[in-house]
This record gives sequence, C-alpha cells and structure tokens, in this order.
Amino acid sequence: MWEVVNLIPIKEEWNKALAERHGEDVQKKFSSATVAICGLGGLGSNIAISLARAGIGKLILVDFDCVDITNLHRQQYKANQIGMNKTDALSENLKEIAPYIELETHTERIAEENASHLLQDADIICEAFDNAEAKAMLTNLVLETMPDKFLVAASGMAGIGSANSIQTRKITKRFYLCGDRTSDVSEEGSLVSSRVMLCAAHQAHTVLRILTERFET
Repeated sequence: MWEVVNLIPIKEEWNKALAERHGEDVQKKFSSATVAICGLGGLGSNIAISLARAGIGKLILVDFDCVDITNLHRQQYKANQIGMNKTDALSENLKEIAPYIELETHTERIAEENASHLLQDADIICEAFDNAEAKAMLTNLVLETMPDKFLVAASGMAGIGSANSIQTRKITKRFYLCGDRTSDVSEEGSLVSSRVMLCAAHQAHTVLRILTERFET
C-alpha cells in the first residue's frame, strides 16, 4: 500500500521561490495587493489563475453563476465541478495552485447598489463580464465613483481572428482596455479558448505592470 505524502511547500518556501523568480521588491508589491475580478467566466477565471501564479496576495472573486458544461471549453473549471457555484469552484482550483492566497468570494450579481461595498478593498478592479450592459455599468461606476482605483477592462476577443489584434490600451490614467475593441460574439458566432485566454492574459499582465508602476504610455 502506497503512503500518501503531502508535498505542498510551507509558506516560507513558497514565498522564497516567488521572490527568487520575481525579485523581492516586485514580489512584495504582488503579495500586498488586492485585486477584484468581476465575472468568473472565460476572462475572469483565466485572469485569476495568472494572478494567483504570480503571487498576488488577495483576490476578490465576484460571480452569481454556476459552472455549466458549455463553460468548459474556455473557462478554468473541471468536468466534475459542473453545477458548483463558480466562486466555490474557482476558489478550489486556485487553492490547488496557490495554497496561501487569500480569497474573498461573493456569489451574487454585481450591480450599482452593491458594487461599492463589494469592491471597496480592491486596489485594482478587473472587469471580466460577457454582457455589454454589465460591462458599461461597472466601467461607468468605477470611473465615476471610485477615482482612486485602477480599472482593467476588456472589449473584443470573439472568433478566430488574429492573436496580434489583441492589444492593451491606456484610456485614462487609471483605466486600461484590453482586446481588439471590435469583435462581438453575436457577430463572430463563437468564443475560442485561446483568444479569450490571450485577452485575459493581457488583463492579468496589465495588473502586474500597474503594481510595479510600469504604466502604458
């Protein structure tokens, strides 16, 4: 009979490995940051995975939905998680990847009435919705009522178009927009895993650049 051995590194070993990879000063900025991810679908679940691997200290995860079989081709969930709340399923997966990350979850639909409360502790907010009205609501709300926070949003990642058309643009001092800004799933007819992940990677990387004060021009 095989003995089960827990090979998870202790927290000190974990932090040391991250600091060796990123540098101590950079890693301190990552580990002290709180990032909110609004929407845990193709964009949000991939953003969360990237930030967890980078050693972000705390993620605030907001989504009202459950994992569905139609999500699995582009979202960071497993077949045995179908039916689970996305907040619970993603938390489970993130803890497997980064066992010492702090997670705050809200299984509810974000709206004008609750957004300020849900996002008040975030340094940076990632908009990761697939609904145009929800995107506009959150963007307008953050820009108008949370001027001290950074917003990293997305627009355009549908279809099988060129990967090179996914870009990051600085719209204002604290507002960044990732995507091609043109493709819409209703016109393109599909969301392809690799292109959605590209846009999510742009968003996650923008977060890391903001935290290290490497701002786009």
